[in-house]
Amino acid sequence: MVGRDGHYGAMTESNASDARHQRDQHEQDVRQGQQERMPEWEKRFRAPRVSLPDWAEDAPDRSLFVSNATGTYELYAWDRSTGEQRQVTDRPNGTTDGVLSPDGAWIWWFDDKDGDEFGVWRRQAFEGGPDEPAAAGLEASYPAGLALGRDGRTAVVGRSTDEDGTTIHLVRSGGEPVEIYRHRESAGVGDLSHDGSLIAVEHTEHGDAMHSALRVLRPDGTAVADLDDTEGGTRELGLEVLGFAPVDGDTRLLIGHQRRGRWEPLVWDVATGEQTDLALELPGDVSAEWYPDGSGLLIVHSFEARSELFRYDLAGRALTEIPTPPGTVSGATARPDGSVEYLWSSAAEPPAVRSTTGGVVLDPPGMKSPGSVPVEDVWVEGPGGRIHALVQKPQGTTGPLPTVFDIHGGPTWHDSDSFAAAPAAWVDHGYAVIRVNYRGSTGYGRAWTDALKHRVGLIELEDIAAVRAWAVGSGLADPERLILTGGSWGGYLTLLGLGVQPDVWALGIAAVPVADYVTAYHDEMEALKAMDRTLLGGTPEEVPERFEASSPLTYVDQVKAPVYISAGVNDPRCPIRQIENYVKCLEARGAVHEVYRYDAGHGSLVVDERIKQVRLELEFAERHLGSRP
Repeated sequence: MVGRDGHYGAMTESNASDARHQRDQHEQDVRQGQQERMPEWEKRFRAPRVSLPDWAEDAPDRSLFVSNATGTYELYAWDRSTGEQRQVTDRPNGTTDGVLSPDGAWIWWFDDKDGDEFGVWRRQAFEGGPDEPAAAGLEASYPAGLALGRDGRTAVVGRSTDEDGTTIHLVRSGGEPVEIYRHRESAGVGDLSHDGSLIAVEHTEHGDAMHSALRVLRPDGTAVADLDDTEGGTRELGLEVLGFAPVDGDTRLLIGHQRRGRWEPLVWDVATGEQTDLALELPGDVSAEWYPDGSGLLIVHSFEARSELFRYDLAGRALTEIPTPPGTVSGATARPDGSVEYLWSSAAEPPAVRSTTGGVVLDPPGMKSPGSVPVEDVWVEGPGGRIHALVQKPQGTTGPLPTVFDIHGGPTWHDSDSFAAAPAAWVDHGYAVIRVNYRGSTGYGRAWTDALKHRVGLIELEDIAAVRAWAVGSGLADPERLILTGGSWGGYLTLLGLGVQPDVWALGIAAVPVADYVTAYHDEMEALKAMDRTLLGGTPEEVPERFEASSPLTYVDQVKAPVYISAGVNDPRCPIRQIENYVKCLEARGAVHEVYRYDAGHGSLVVDERIKQVRLELEFAERHLGSRP
C-alpha cells in the first residue's frame, strides 16, 4: 500500500495505530478550528441539546429523549443502569414524536413523510433491532393521541383525517384494531388508566375547538362518564386530561379546568363523580402530574412568562415549593425515588435537564451553547388591557436601535423567559428584540386567551401597535428600522401587519405563514379547520366577510416594505399553495420580496437547514436596512 511519505511497503499495527491517532487528532483540530471561527449565533443552533427524558413507568431505568447530536433532531434510548445511549431513529428530516411503553420494552415513533405530519406509528425494541408496524391495520393519518397499556399488548390510537374526522381505536397485539370512538369534530386520546380498564378522551363535539369536553370510555367503547363545563349557556370553559392515578383499580382522573378564569387542576373520580378542587391560590396557570405512588402531585405554575415547581400532598392538602432558578421550566417529571427532573432555561442561560438531587441529569457531549442577554419585562397599556412584552438588547447599547418585533406562533402560546437561539442571533447583530404576548396568548387568564374570536389577527395587531408605540416613544426603537417577523401564526401576523399597518414597518420576515386565509382553510389539516371555524365563527362560505378581513391577501396591495417569506413545501398547517397565491400578487405589482422554499413541513428539524434560514433572514435585513453583520 502507499504510505503518506510515498514509499511502498507494509504498515505495522503500531504504525496503523499511530496513523489513526494522527487522523483523529487532525479531525479534532479541524473541528476545533471550525468552532473557533464559528459565530456565536450559529453555535447556539449547533450545540447539542436534549429534551426532558421520558421514563418507563414499570422500568424507570429506561428512558427516551430527543437530541440534535447528529445535526438532526432524532429519538434516543438511554439505559440509566448501564449509561448506554442509542440513537433510535435516523431520517433525513428528523423525528421527535416518540413514546416509551410502560414496561420499557418498546419505543413507538410516528413515521410521516418529510414533515407532512401524515403517517403511521412504528415501533422498535428498546435494545434495538428492526422497526415494525405498531398498529397494523390502521391506515396513515394525522395523529390524534396515543396511550400505551402496561400489559405491553394494548394501545389506544387516535387518528384524524379529512374523510373520517377523528377516530379512536383499541389495538391489541395479534388482533385487528377496533374502533371505539368516531366524530367529525376534533378529538384526541387523553390517557389510559393504570389497569387498562378506562380510556379518557378529549373532544369538541360541541363545535368549539378551543375548549374541549371530556369523556371516559370502557375498552369496548361504551361511555362511563362525561364532563363538559359550560358558562351562561355557551361553551367557553375548557377541560384537559392530565392523567389517571398511577394505581391499579384507581378511578381518579387528574384534569385541568378553567372555572376561575385560568388553568387549574382538580381530581375527578370518574366512578363516583366526586370532584376534588385543589383550590391552589396561585395567580397564573397551573398544570400538574401524579407522583409515581399517587400520593401527591407535581405542580408546574406559570405566571407572567416564568414558571416554578411545587409538590402538593393530597392527604394533607399541603403545597411545598421545589426550588428552581428564576426562568422557565419547560417540562418536569417526578421519579420513583421522589426526586424531580426538569428542563430549565432562561433568556440568558441555555437549557439543561436538572434534578432536585443536584446537578445536571443529561449533559450531551460536544460544543456548549453560548449564553445570551437577559430579558427585561415591559408592561404597556393596550386597548384590551395591560400587555406583557419581553425585551432584549445588546449589552451596553442605548437607543434608538434597529428593533425586531418577533411575534410568537400559536396563537394559543406565549413567549417566556426561556432560551431562544433566533432572538439571540438578532441581538448579536445589534438589534433590540421585542416579543409581545398579545391577546390570544396563554398564561394571562382565559379571557386574554379567548379574546381573538371573529376579529382574528386584527386584535393581535392592536396590541403589537401599542407596544411598538411604547418602544418608539421610550427611545429604545428607531422608527425607521422596525422589523416585523414571526413563524406560523407569527408569520401570519407579519404579513397581515405589513398590509394593515404599511407605514410603520421597514421590513417583514414571515416563516411558514398563513397568507391567503381562505385557501389555507381548504388545504390545511382537519384539526386546524375546526380551530379556524371556532376563531372566525364558521367556514369561509358561512362568514366570508370575516375571512376576508383577517386574510393578509386582502391587504397585499397596501404592502410597502420589502418582504421575505420562507415556506415548507410539505407543510400541512400553513400549506404552500396559499403562500404561492400571496407571492403571485407581490410579483404582479413588482413589490420587493424574496421567497425561500425548503423540502420539509412546518419548520425543519435539521440544524444546517435551520441555520441557513436564519442566515438568509439576517442577510435580507442587512441588505435592506444596512445593519452591521
